[in-house]
Amino acid sequence: MDVVQHFKFVLEDRHTNAAVGLIALVLFVLSLYVSPLEDIAPVPITVELPPQLHDDYECDIDSASSQPEVRDGKIYPRCPADGRPLTKEPITPATPSDIDRAIARAAEAQKDWAKTTFTERRKVLNTLLRFVVDNQDSIVKAACLDSGKTKIDASFGEILVTAEKLQWTIKHGEKALKASRRPTNLLMCYKKNYVTYEPLGVVASCFSWNYPFHSWISTVISALFSGNAIINKPSEQTCWSSQYFLSIVRTALSTLGHSPELAQNIICLPDVADHLTSHPGISHITFIGSRPIAHEVCASAARSLTPVTVELGGKDAVIVLDDKSTIKDVDSIVAILMRGTFQSAGQNCIGIERVIALPGIYDVLVKKLEAKVRGLRLGSITLQKLGDEDIDMGSMISPASFSRLESFISSAVSAGATLHAGGKRYDHPSHPHGHYFSPTLLSNVTLDMDLAQNELFAPVCAVMRADSVNHAIELANSTSYGLGASVFGAPTAANQKTLKRLAREIKSGMVSINDFGAYYVCSLPFGGVKGSGYGRFGGEEGLRGLCNVKSISEDTWWARLLGIKTEIPSPLQYPVSAKNGYAACEGIVSTGYAPSWGGMVSGLIDLLSALVAGKK
Repeated sequence: MDVVQHFKFVLEDRHTNAAVGLIALVLFVLSLYVSPLEDIAPVPITVELPPQLHDDYECDIDSASSQPEVRDGKIYPRCPADGRPLTKEPITPATPSDIDRAIARAAEAQKDWAKTTFTERRKVLNTLLRFVVDNQDSIVKAACLDSGKTKIDASFGEILVTAEKLQWTIKHGEKALKASRRPTNLLMCYKKNYVTYEPLGVVASCFSWNYPFHSWISTVISALFSGNAIINKPSEQTCWSSQYFLSIVRTALSTLGHSPELAQNIICLPDVADHLTSHPGISHITFIGSRPIAHEVCASAARSLTPVTVELGGKDAVIVLDDKSTIKDVDSIVAILMRGTFQSAGQNCIGIERVIALPGIYDVLVKKLEAKVRGLRLGSITLQKLGDEDIDMGSMISPASFSRLESFISSAVSAGATLHAGGKRYDHPSHPHGHYFSPTLLSNVTLDMDLAQNELFAPVCAVMRADSVNHAIELANSTSYGLGASVFGAPTAANQKTLKRLAREIKSGMVSINDFGAYYVCSLPFGGVKGSGYGRFGGEEGLRGLCNVKSISEDTWWARLLGIKTEIPSPLQYPVSAKNGYAACEGIVSTGYAPSWGGMVSGLIDLLSALVAGKK
């Protein structure tokens, strides 16, 4: 076969063409998202593992307990999945003096860090990214032991999103924080205007226990890249793993020649936390937690006028359309609903709390969900190999909410809801000291039920029937929350308009169309409205939120060359001429802002007349 015939054969082979096309597409995508970054090549770092993460660690499982973690002013970390102790000695919480010293050390380190280049900061983040990717298992184990979640849940919620935030910041952070030009106007046409983003100094982050690694490192990434030092206050319920996470960041900093004091970890009890949140040395606070605690944090921060970004969880709704094409795709929708509802045992601020289904898909959706929910397996990562056990859902952080959950569910059933699975706490036969709640499914839930109005933060799927699209929107907006949401419908031409309308009319900070939580994995600004808080972290807005946004206006080069500058007209110089001065003001306004050419010319004539009269 000659060369011409060979190429003719290849071009006529559809399978070959498809393979070549796929390879070309993959290479094109890689060229967009995986660019070489030689100037910030990561440096390998070694971080000592906590003894508890070694396979040969001998845990005194006989001392497992369901007792509270805090006793006699000290913290006794335990794994909520099986009650095993995580340390041989309790953790002594920080005192106000400890907080003062940590802030002072961070402030001193930040002075030099603020002078670093974006290239230097990217190198630190790239080093962290390499460590996270290379050491996924140890980070996952630490998060699982401290929170009770499964390894898969930890991989999704701790590793993947952290790697994404690191990569996004490395690739796009500098663009977000570069000085940006701003437009001028006719009167000030000789001015050049721009905005710069300067570090605030020392910022703080106080966050809940549901994502012990990602919540810990997320603000660290943004704080360091924007030139700040960071004080982290993790929940005392997951403070054990935070010590390991701190060592990762500090090792990366010191290995690259920067002060490890840029990152601080404050483990303290609630009665001391006020000293941190009201501290005048803190320039910004990111708070992730419950609404009652947010009131206290914001009141505390107000004493020193410290700005706060507040994320308070949600009651996220999913709306599912019922056209034939969507019904045909119901299995893939159910798979996403299950992941969105039961990941981390439902302890997820953007977890799915309400499934709002249109009439045509309602029954089939409930039937398929029931089969899935009933089949979920509960358990803990094992002591020996930390992950060999096949489990779908881990434990909850504590049994503190169990009575409240059972009351909500019982009340809903009494009011007409149908309980298909679960509904109560679960006594695990292998882990009697673990904190488990049965995966729960309810249908016929109505908006007047407490279950439909209060954030559950639990493995509970509540299905609501909507009579129409308008009714679905009403149900979705019926709570005091507004964090995230999802809308599902086959991507037909008819549905596209409806899906976009749903995304537009749902009152929330974020919406995924035919997906769950995609906005977070795409590094978009994260936050809510109404009772879900205010402000944003993540994306450009999150980086800029940790900066002093400074506006600068100066004369342009050509104005300086021509000697043009701002001068006060003689009628407006003190002592002013009341008559001619006011006429000059009117002329200035009309010249610059009259909506027609005639008005502008008239204003210019009035201005010149006032100036001439003012000189007489």
